[in-house]
Amino acid sequence: MSTFLTAQSLTLAYTSTSLFKDLSFTINQGDKIGLIGHNGCGKSTLLKLLDGQLEASHGQIATAKSCLVRYVEQHIPQTLQSATVLSALADTLAEDEYWRAELLLDELGFSPSEWQMPVANCSGGQQMRLLLARAIIHQPDLLLLDEPSNHLDLPSLLWLEQFLSAWKGAFVLVSHDQTLLDAVTNTTWIMRDQALHHFALPCSQARTALKEKDEADKLRHFSEQKEIDRIAKSAKRLATWGKVYDNEDLARKAKTMLARKERLEEEQTELSEGTPWRLQLQGEALPANRLVEVTSFTIKPPESDHTLFEMSDMRIKSGDRIAVLGHNGCGKSTLLNLMHSASQAKTQPAVTFHERCRLGYYDQSLQQLHDQDSISDALLSFASLSSEQCKRALIHAGFEYARHTQAVASLSGGERARLLFVGLTLARYHLLFLDEPTNHLDMEGKEELIETLNQFEGATLLVSHDRSLIEQSCNRFWLIQDGVLTEFLSPDAVYQQISVKATQSASQSQQSEPEVKSALASTTLTNEEHLLNRLIVLETLLEDDLNRRPKHQKPQLQQQWREEIAQINAQL
Repeated sequence: MSTFLTAQSLTLAYTSTSLFKDLSFTINQGDKIGLIGHNGCGKSTLLKLLDGQLEASHGQIATAKSCLVRYVEQHIPQTLQSATVLSALADTLAEDEYWRAELLLDELGFSPSEWQMPVANCSGGQQMRLLLARAIIHQPDLLLLDEPSNHLDLPSLLWLEQFLSAWKGAFVLVSHDQTLLDAVTNTTWIMRDQALHHFALPCSQARTALKEKDEADKLRHFSEQKEIDRIAKSAKRLATWGKVYDNEDLARKAKTMLARKERLEEEQTELSEGTPWRLQLQGEALPANRLVEVTSFTIKPPESDHTLFEMSDMRIKSGDRIAVLGHNGCGKSTLLNLMHSASQAKTQPAVTFHERCRLGYYDQSLQQLHDQDSISDALLSFASLSSEQCKRALIHAGFEYARHTQAVASLSGGERARLLFVGLTLARYHLLFLDEPTNHLDMEGKEELIETLNQFEGATLLVSHDRSLIEQSCNRFWLIQDGVLTEFLSPDAVYQQISVKATQSASQSQQSEPEVKSALASTTLTNEEHLLNRLIVLETLLEDDLNRRPKHQKPQLQQQWREEIAQINAQL
């Protein structure tokens, strides 16, 4: 097995305190490594060290001469925003090699019409694919990926999972998406307490192994502490007797025991510092048949006539935890915004809230918090609190007392998210709208959100692409696709529907460009099976819509579905 990279005693310190210290590891051919840890522990910084963008305070990194390393950053460089997709990929190639860029773009799902599109117009998923393409066009041996799954919609996440599973080289992947990591990695590095814990296991198994190690360390620490306390008491007793009886031998033995106690304290098993805050959401159930009732209406962006999708008849009651799913730009956040506005201004007759329903809103931009407010004043907009209650809530959330007068504007994204969660909990709402709540959460924070949502007594409407959150905390699933919102009974049914749509799009692309073969495409079902699955979905949509009252039916969509059904039947 070839060794690609070796690191010895890596330490990085910006101040007197090290971000991490004495990290040693080896990356070999075939290693697919997931790098995890809480926000701010140094994961992205470590990748930049391995890429040569930063220099370590101490230690060294050796890369094999035959190993080509490429770093996949989180964002497209600003200098490329005005470039076309093709030129942004081919900017490091000779002019007679542009065919390589065209072939790779096709393999990564870009249609020829999108090759000349400005990079600034790319969706989040397209930008991620372009970032990957800029790295793999040089056929590297080792990829360094810094949170490529951030802000991706579900179809793009599924594509990324397929791509990394098929990747033949080695990689180090920084991510908070445990489902993705479990699917594509065989090794896990956990960065914690300035150290790196190594496990030859995928993410969830590695985290379990670390928890078991922590429990064993606690038992060992407790046993060691008992011995330290026993020796301390004995030394103190001998020292007292030495003074009382003027016995130098006893005094000498006391000093020897104290030296042994100090040595044991230096060698004592270290325990993890843990996290200073646990995410919690508390709400109240409203004893009523419905919190919200929605009749069919058209979802459009504010001040625009462009139709995003048709909203179906829906009802939300206490205990519902509804996941709103679909690709970026399909209208998920717009739906939450429109319904939130309707609760305040009563401007949308198709959306009716219970007269006593209290609605809380987590906006992914975190705009409910005003920059000019102090941290303590920000909480007062959610609930009537005494200064003592406010102080206790903030300290419990990890904000030390000295920071309570600090302006909200000075907080990091993760700290703003934490403060907003505290405010939503204190208000004890009946219904919560949560728009991408995991964007600023690490893996532990996501698990705490899952746990607290399962205990939430009210109802939640949740926009997210995090599969762990969707699968473990939601009991209803709304998918926005092809201009219509449809409810599914399980997340697996949603994934299947997305997969069918993606395969159909790929099939159409291949028919228009038959001479280009995809080297990365791999599916578990035959094309015929996908067509049959799609046919069932379309026939179900058509039948459901025909069973609605005439004024709620969608004739234009019915015609589109009938045309697609006819095309599929012709292919079959």
